[in-house]
Amino acid sequence: MSVNIAVNSKRPVNLDLRTIKLPVTAYSSIAHRISGVVLFIAIAGLLWLLDSSLSSESGFEQVGALLQHPLAKLILWGVLSALLYHLVAGIRHLFMDAGVGEGLESGLLGAKIVLIVSAVLIVLLGVWIW
Repeated sequence: MSVNIAVNSKRPVNLDLRTIKLPVTAYSSIAHRISGVVLFIAIAGLLWLLDSSLSSESGFEQVGALLQHPLAKLILWGVLSALLYHLVAGIRHLFMDAGVGEGLESGLLGAKIVLIVSAVLIVLLGVWIW
């Protein structure tokens, strides 16, 4: 009988993800996970570029020429942006593991700091790449 009660419960169900209001800390956490997935996928391409550049002098020149293309610069900027965000958010998580910034207000402040610092670093990275 208890199974039927749980299945027939009258709890509200909200499946429209656009209407769910998440706090800044949730967006920061989701972005940290997404950046980790991007980095995991990008490692294969980065290792291939490294291998090609170290194989010979002509391979190094080919990789250098490839990285001068605007699309390659955009992809590299995206991957390095994910790396910077993941690094900054990871440092925040290390502080939280040490017991700093675990409260509600300090958690919100930490998430905002991560977003601001990451945005500044990503813009500076874009200036450096182009």
